[in-house]
Amino acid sequence: MKIIVDAFGGDNAPLEIIKGCREALEVYKSTEILLVGDEKKIRKAAGENGLSLDRMEIHHAPAVITMEDDAGEILKSKKDCSMAEGLRLLAQDDGDAFLSAGNSGALLVGATMFVKRIKGVKRAAFAPLLPKSEGMFLLIDGGANVECRPEMLCQFGIMGSVYMNRVMNIKNPRVGLANIGTEEHKGGELQHEAYKLLKNAPLNFVGNIEARDIPNDGADVIVADGFTGNIIVKMYEGVGLAMFGKIKEIFYKNTKNKMAALMIKKDLGGLKQYMDYNNYGAAPIMGISKPVLKTHGSSSAKTFVSSIGSVIKFTESGAIETIQEHIAIGQSEAE
Repeated sequence: MKIIVDAFGGDNAPLEIIKGCREALEVYKSTEILLVGDEKKIRKAAGENGLSLDRMEIHHAPAVITMEDDAGEILKSKKDCSMAEGLRLLAQDDGDAFLSAGNSGALLVGATMFVKRIKGVKRAAFAPLLPKSEGMFLLIDGGANVECRPEMLCQFGIMGSVYMNRVMNIKNPRVGLANIGTEEHKGGELQHEAYKLLKNAPLNFVGNIEARDIPNDGADVIVADGFTGNIIVKMYEGVGLAMFGKIKEIFYKNTKNKMAALMIKKDLGGLKQYMDYNNYGAAPIMGISKPVLKTHGSSSAKTFVSSIGSVIKFTESGAIETIQEHIAIGQSEAE
């Protein structure tokens, strides 16, 4: 498998990306990497840090789309940026999947314009995995579409269900709709209409899920419009950081507490690893016709290793083909 990697996406490019790719290639022996970005800078960073570029090709792309750039610049003034070039390479079958830690909006626009959506999919959506009390859940949409229509949310549910089944091996995954109450009449018009569609869709719909029940194994897939979904993701991250900060503060309070911390150090470390986004790899942009995945903007080498694992798992799962089948069936039934 050849994975195309945006070598200049994210805050720590290109060094941490090259490091992560190097480490990942030691783990995934049958994988090759195609780095996209300024070739001189890539070779300089690798050389200065003693990193071998073995099994890594380089495709030169002189420009970089920054986190501050407008998403549309990937189609205008920065058409030759590393992200755009990488997506074009994927579109013309020069690789099997694309991974970037760069500008989320630009990645969504580029994936939609260059690689294209699956036929019949209304909108592509970010789908991050997040920890819950038992395993993980998929949140879809995590921020790609601020405004949604009911049929979009229904498709998000179908795509999320396929991902959790094919990629995460969950049989008959539970799909819930993020809402302000569990009763069917709760929410606005969007939630009311989406509820009706999800209830009749070919998936295991368990109804509305309140935010407080999401971490407590409320469902395996949480469906939301991108505005709501992004708030859930950011709140999740913020609460996790705040809680661990408070726990650390308590254990450093006095000698007695420090001794108690030593007794449960291993368990605390396990909990920290469980809650650390660096261990959850990359989020797929669901609805795109080929694998395009987004990892955290501040990704370290460690994050890139787990992200490449996510790319491989998603690409080999056949999830995209299954989504194509489900969407095609839904279209024919609607007709």
